[in-house]
Amino acid sequence: MIIEEITVTAFQQHTRIVGCEKTKRAICIDPGDDSESIVAAIDKHGFELQAIACTHAHMDHIGGVAGLKKRKPGAHIIIHPADEPIYDQLPSQPAWIGIPRSQWAEYGFDYEPPPKPDEHWSDGQIYKVGELNFKVIHCPGHTPGHVVLFEPGEKKVFVGDCLFAGSIGRTDLPGGSTEELMDSLFNKILPLGDEVEVYSGHGPTTTIGAERRTNPFLTGAYSIGSSGRF
Repeated sequence: MIIEEITVTAFQQHTRIVGCEKTKRAICIDPGDDSESIVAAIDKHGFELQAIACTHAHMDHIGGVAGLKKRKPGAHIIIHPADEPIYDQLPSQPAWIGIPRSQWAEYGFDYEPPPKPDEHWSDGQIYKVGELNFKVIHCPGHTPGHVVLFEPGEKKVFVGDCLFAGSIGRTDLPGGSTEELMDSLFNKILPLGDEVEVYSGHGPTTTIGAERRTNPFLTGAYSIGSSGRF
């Protein structure tokens, strides 16, 4: 597996090109910005981009979908159907986090409507990229249709904004649910195994074991809500 990481947008979001070393087939996970550096990372390896793989539909993860699709028209846009309503609202998403419309262009957030997805993720499917086999796991909470992409042979999981080194995803944007996110973390992501490397949408790479032992949201050191667990 070859992984190229390109950090984009004011949110310091990690876009990743993940390719099969043998077959040169690749996917782009979460193109957050219309950046030439994303295309350069694809072309540097001579990759054939087969998919624009969206973990979820927040603007810092899909802001570059339209531009990348224009440059790599053969790549299929894939997203979970439960996130398609959020995906379609890309042009208005900056308002969700309080950015004045007058500043959208200045920050690169003046988005055009994104192109229609070509495919939809389904929970439990195996998505092949050359000799790589990604298990698609539906992990709602940060958004209703958030998925993570787990490659068991490589022991790597691309978790979008579900889990970070020392933290977890926010749940206060439209469609978010703290209870669903905690259920996804405890029952879908942590069971993948302590040795699995975690590639988050923001921040450093970590492991499931490190987060199980030290992440205050997972150890119980920090409780969310009245239940004591969340």
